[in-house]
Amino acid sequence: MRHLSAEAKGSSIWDRVRQSIGPARVEGFIDVVSRLTGAVARAMFAVLLICTPSLLLPGMTQDTTQMVVLIGLFAGLITLIEYGSTYPCLIEFRNAPPFNRVRFLSLFVTVFLLSIIFRGMYEPTTLTRFVHAVGHLIGHVIDFPYSPVRLIMLMVPDQTNMEHMNLMRAAVGLSYLVSLLTLAVFLIVLRVLGWPNRTQAFNFWTNLPTFDPTMGGDVVTRLNRDARFNIALGFFLPFLTPAVARSASGLFDASMMNSPQTLVWMIAIWAFLPASLFMRGIAMNRIADMIDEKRMRGARAVAAGLLPA
Repeated sequence: MRHLSAEAKGSSIWDRVRQSIGPARVEGFIDVVSRLTGAVARAMFAVLLICTPSLLLPGMTQDTTQMVVLIGLFAGLITLIEYGSTYPCLIEFRNAPPFNRVRFLSLFVTVFLLSIIFRGMYEPTTLTRFVHAVGHLIGHVIDFPYSPVRLIMLMVPDQTNMEHMNLMRAAVGLSYLVSLLTLAVFLIVLRVLGWPNRTQAFNFWTNLPTFDPTMGGDVVTRLNRDARFNIALGFFLPFLTPAVARSASGLFDASMMNSPQTLVWMIAIWAFLPASLFMRGIAMNRIADMIDEKRMRGARAVAAGLLPA
C-alpha cells in the first residue's frame, strides 16, 4: 500500500509539473531537443566524411592532418548551425528526407571505397584487393571511346606506369558506378515512397531557401526550367570536367596528381556532382508537378462550386 501510494504521489507530482509547464511547452522542448540531437549527429557525420581519407591513407603529414581537421570542424559547424536553427540558410531539401541522406551516403561510400583502393598501394589486404578488382572490372566495362572514364584516363600522363593506370581506372569506374546507383536509388524512392510525402505539407521556403518564388514569371515554369538546366548540366559535366581540368593543368602543381588524398577528392567530386545535379533537377520537376496538380485541384473545386445545384 505504501508503495502504491508513493507511485500515485509521484505520478501526481509529474502531472502537476506537466500542467504547470503546459503541453505546448513540453512539445516545444521535445522538438528542440530532437532537432539539436539530429544536428549534432549530422555534424559528426560531416566531420567523419572529411576525415575519412586521412584516417585510411597512410603517410599524412602533420600540416595535412591539421588542415583536414580544421576543414572538418568548419563543415561540422556549418552543418550544426544549419540543421540546428529553425530558419534555413543554404542547404536545400532540409526537411524532405531522404534526399540529403541519399546524397551524403553516396559521397561517403565513394570517398570510403576510393580510400580503400588507394590504401592498397601501401598496405594491401583482402579488402583492398577485392575493391580494386571490382573497380578494375567496372572500369574496363565502361572504358570505351568518348566515355567519361576514357576522358579521365586521357588526363593521366603518358609516362605513368601500368599499375598506376589500372589503379586510376578502378577508382574512376567504381566512383562512376556509385553515382549511377545513387540515381537509381533516388528514382526508386520517388516511385515507391512517393517523395516528397503527399500526406505532409511541403514547406517551399525551408526546402528551397535559395529559390525566390516571387521573382520572375510563373513558379512552375521557373521550376521546370531550372530542372531541365540541372539535368542537362549533370549530363554534360562528366565530359566537360576532364577537358577543363586538362586545359587548367598548367595552373596547378603536377605533384598534386601523385597525392592519393588529392586524387580521392578529385575523383569523388567528379562523380558526385553530376549525380547531385541530376537529383536536384528531378526533385524540382517533381515539386513543379505537385504545384501544378494542386492548382488543378483548386480550379476544379472552384468550378464545381460555381455550378448550379
